[in-house]
Amino acid sequence: MNFSALRKSMVNAQLKGRGIKDERVLAVFSAVARHEFVPPELMRSAYEDCPLSIGSGQTISQPYMVALMTELLSLKPQDRVLEIGTGSGYQTAILAKLAACVYSVERIEKLANATKTRLQNMGYRNIHIHLGDGSLGLEEFKPYDAIIVTAAAPEVPASLLGQLKEGGRLVVPVGRRMAQALMCYEKKEANIQAKEICDCIFVPLLGQEEWKIERE
Repeated sequence: MNFSALRKSMVNAQLKGRGIKDERVLAVFSAVARHEFVPPELMRSAYEDCPLSIGSGQTISQPYMVALMTELLSLKPQDRVLEIGTGSGYQTAILAKLAACVYSVERIEKLANATKTRLQNMGYRNIHIHLGDGSLGLEEFKPYDAIIVTAAAPEVPASLLGQLKEGGRLVVPVGRRMAQALMCYEKKEANIQAKEICDCIFVPLLGQEEWKIERE
């Protein structure tokens, strides 16, 4: 398959066609090979307009949603980013191309190990993957210029807001199990400004501060 042509079509139709305007974001999506982040049997579907299963009950998000969340972060080359939910590593790779350093937290050991190996083999050296409870963030490396959560929370985790740098942005899906709103929070002069972006559906954020694993 001509993955390069499929990727170009994805960027033009799914991203530009829906209003993604940040040229740095568009350039990175044109460069990162999404098909390398999905199971072999789904590679043919890697550039389709939908999320895909990556095993362990997790998904790689729809390309447009990955781009939208990335654009909302307004990343600069010197930024330090915290990602909650490493998953396949596709979003992680996108962030790593746009920022100086990415810290990513994954609760599923199998995914964390496989993705760490995948990203290292691809040559990424500014990504640090940690196994743990993403709802608590990653206290030891705070503050972060940007935080992105790739799983849905019933409410914004207080720990993540506390680890956000002044002027920083937090993008997270918030709501019920099967219906959420994508939210963008910005810290300004110690106050948190919230903006609702769109409706969405993500897998749940499990952990101490959010949905409890025993509820599954």
